[in-house]
Amino acid sequence: MSEHKPSVLVTGGAKRLGAAMSRAFDKAGWHVVIHYNSSGTEADELAASLDSAETVGCDLSDGNAAVAMIENLAGKLPNWAALINNASIFAPDDVTNLDPDTNRKAMQVNALSPARMAQAYLSKARSDGGRRVIQITDQKLANPNPDFFSYTMSKHALDATIEMLSMGAARDDDRIYGLAPGAILASHDQTSEEAEISHRMNLLKRRTDAEEIAKAAVFLAGGALKTGQTLYVDSGQHLLRQPRDVIYLAREGHAA
Repeated sequence: MSEHKPSVLVTGGAKRLGAAMSRAFDKAGWHVVIHYNSSGTEADELAASLDSAETVGCDLSDGNAAVAMIENLAGKLPNWAALINNASIFAPDDVTNLDPDTNRKAMQVNALSPARMAQAYLSKARSDGGRRVIQITDQKLANPNPDFFSYTMSKHALDATIEMLSMGAARDDDRIYGLAPGAILASHDQTSEEAEISHRMNLLKRRTDAEEIAKAAVFLAGGALKTGQTLYVDSGQHLLRQPRDVIYLAREGHAA
């Protein structure tokens, strides 16, 4: 790790969108810290395939452990330029009767730990230039539906941190951003065939690729946009008004 090479921490960086972002930052010349919880083998394999990478394990359901991870990294990374809060729990519960355990887990992993991690990062991390926090939210912010109630609730809570951190925790050269993907990878109990249908339920009738999210994250890490902004990368899905999650719309035979 070169002292002059910027470092990025990608939470949940070993699989799915996180892995795509880890690869994109490596390709862009960054040192990548790949966070994992239960995917240590995948994290090690991915790190070994990159030019400059390391791994760090932490269960983000333990908020104190999450903060300690940030503080430990802040003490060792000489040029820590970006934190990407990507790790997330996506579990179903009902809008008429949320499951308290599902809600606690979603709020902790998807909102509370990322908020505390961002605070610790902005308090402790050193960077040659400005520092970037990128909160991975969801197009459901603009296009909500009653499904996955606690998950959606937690992403709205995470979204609320963006402007507040920009106003009260960031230096003038820091940037706090949101990055809101649409339906991209098969999730929950979807088959690949169902995903092919549901992920085209957007204005452009196309599947948004994980690489598009990864490239957007690298772009945001450059700090070219005013702090506090959210970038939607979803082929226009957030501009629709969908009454249910696309998983269920596809199964019920609804057109976008």
